[in-house]
Amino acid sequence: MANQKRISLVLVLGLILGLAAPAAAAEETTDAALSRVTTIVKDTLQLDTDQYDEFYGNRYEDGLVGIWSLYWSGTDDSLSIDALDDGTVVSYRLNQEGRVSNIVDFPTFPKGDVEAAYEAAARFESMVLAKGESILHDLTKDSLQGMDVLGGDSYRFSGNIRLNGKPSPLTYSITVRASDNQVISFRRDVGANMFLGDIPTTGRYVLGSDEAATILRDTLAVKLEYVYSEEDSNSAVLRYLPEDTDLCYVDVHTGEIINMTELMASMGGSLGGSSGAESDSATGDTGGNGLSQAEQEGIAKLEGVLSRDALDSRLRAQTAYGLGDYTLSSVSYQLVEAAEEEEEQVLCTLSYIVPGEDYRSRTITVDARTGVVKRVYSYAPGLEKGETVPLTAAQAQMRAENFLEAFCAARWEGLALYDSQNGTMDRRPCYTFTYVQNVNGVPFPKNAYTIAIDSGDGSVYRLEYQYNDTVTFASPEGIVGAAEALDAWAGTYETQSAYRLVPRALDSANAAEKRLLDLGMSYFFELRLAYALEREGTCLGIDAATGEPVWVEADDDTLRYTDVEGTWVEADVERLAAYNVGYEGGVFCHQKELTQWDLVALLACLEGYRIDPEKADEWTLDAAYSAAYQMGAIRRGERDESKAVTRATLVKCLLDCAGYGPAARLQGIYTSRYKDADSIPYSDLGYAAIAQALGMVGERYDGDKIATRG
Repeated sequence: MANQKRISLVLVLGLILGLAAPAAAAEETTDAALSRVTTIVKDTLQLDTDQYDEFYGNRYEDGLVGIWSLYWSGTDDSLSIDALDDGTVVSYRLNQEGRVSNIVDFPTFPKGDVEAAYEAAARFESMVLAKGESILHDLTKDSLQGMDVLGGDSYRFSGNIRLNGKPSPLTYSITVRASDNQVISFRRDVGANMFLGDIPTTGRYVLGSDEAATILRDTLAVKLEYVYSEEDSNSAVLRYLPEDTDLCYVDVHTGEIINMTELMASMGGSLGGSSGAESDSATGDTGGNGLSQAEQEGIAKLEGVLSRDALDSRLRAQTAYGLGDYTLSSVSYQLVEAAEEEEEQVLCTLSYIVPGEDYRSRTITVDARTGVVKRVYSYAPGLEKGETVPLTAAQAQMRAENFLEAFCAARWEGLALYDSQNGTMDRRPCYTFTYVQNVNGVPFPKNAYTIAIDSGDGSVYRLEYQYNDTVTFASPEGIVGAAEALDAWAGTYETQSAYRLVPRALDSANAAEKRLLDLGMSYFFELRLAYALEREGTCLGIDAATGEPVWVEADDDTLRYTDVEGTWVEADVERLAAYNVGYEGGVFCHQKELTQWDLVALLACLEGYRIDPEKADEWTLDAAYSAAYQMGAIRRGERDESKAVTRATLVKCLLDCAGYGPAARLQGIYTSRYKDADSIPYSDLGYAAIAQALGMVGERYDGDKIATRG
């Protein structure tokens, strides 16, 4: 039976939503439905499946729709396609296991024709897209996806599907193999699984983009704050930043303002919300070097470092930390090496639990020499639904301020409340307050104290802060006003109409929607054609001194050199640099004799490292050598960073990396045309011949000469 075609069917019933199949599908037997869907798919994609020996069809429910998973397999390849009950193709993957690749997987320069790949993608898309659907490719953005790294072998196009010529939330991706422009994978979203109802027609707009822009501008607001200067990390400048206002759309057909923030909050609540447990994301890791038990004992004996008992006693003496019911469960000392702004210090993290209540804990990190608290974080169960708490928000704020006034000392006078959160509204057992430094009546949020107060006993539930006393602040004299800044901020947007997902209340009169209601959901998405504010790029705010937008410059991390222009290595070095293979530091030094470390640093680029060989630390050295060992470039035990590399050694290293080593070591089968062929050692003839065939070496082998970086 191996050479005969056979069909087996596995029917997977959808249990998540239990939505009824369409009437036409319900009348079909499963084998007839599979036959119908398979025929539609083959006709749609113009498939010839005679080469496949085996076929399977599975049906499953995915969200709101039923999907058929079709699978063909043969001797050399397999094909898997997912399609809806009506035959709409939602995914496609061609796997050619028997396809012979290059002799090696050592990275090579990508080869392909982006225009031909695009044409292949467009042909495929024309077959699978429905009426009214289209894809607008931007080759300037799409052309390098998948081919922007060494070894790239396929083009990837991705983006959003347009509906009736308008952008939509439906996404797609398609991959085209560069060697033959064959589509090997495709995936798309389908509206039936993302929103209820039909796609609205474009119809007649009741207002234009300028009118919508005026409406949407009124939803924006800006605030004046100090922020660190991008040019000087120790100075602060004045900038207007966006207020955290609601996200709004404007319906093009009705002019209705759609408040997405409120709708999404309602929808989130309908899905069950948070459990209410409060857990700080901190782990207690200070980023320093973890110390062994022996090292901890040694530190404890150092002058000025307090013992665990002394630190525990100091914390318990401060009732604000609420440790009366807690038992000290573990202690960890860590040495934090000196940074630019801070001296070397030893931190101690003390972890507490309530006996018999593993779910309640409090962890406090302190300076091990002074006992000053650096951070506090806690975990406790969430509040029960409808549970009342002893402390009000106002009482909690008073406790927070009383604590900070003593804790912050002289800094307290310059702090003001910046943000507060009533966690009990989300069943979290605390209230949170953030106080920031105010200068000239303007907040500077980078200097801030955040404190959470336990809503049950009023203790400090969480504490974290950062404060730089050396910052200098720009004068507020002559800055632009808030109205002018708001105009500038609004001007960074464009008002664009597009199909957008909008939550709406479910209707129990609709059978499918009633199922969702029965599952506890009260909202789901519909598709609306609406205006929204959109922009290209990222704007950080409006410079208060100039009134101009401050944009994030696009990252260009391409390696660049100042010493290769006009040299014989320029073309090759810059070609490699385009794929991030080369040296950091701005110079290539192509005439420098190649050391083992130079070679390892270059090879490590293939694993994503960016190294300046002259400034690498021990960690970088070890990591790069580890990568070279795994590549087979050098063997463990051969590490000698300053050793000069001969041309013959370099050839052997690269060919071994590339997988040619076994063939190169065969004896008696190779000849070469080097001018100095007679001087090549017999054991190196294989390497020399393969290197010449690959174009790695010129007219002379010169194996005993020292190689250069060039």
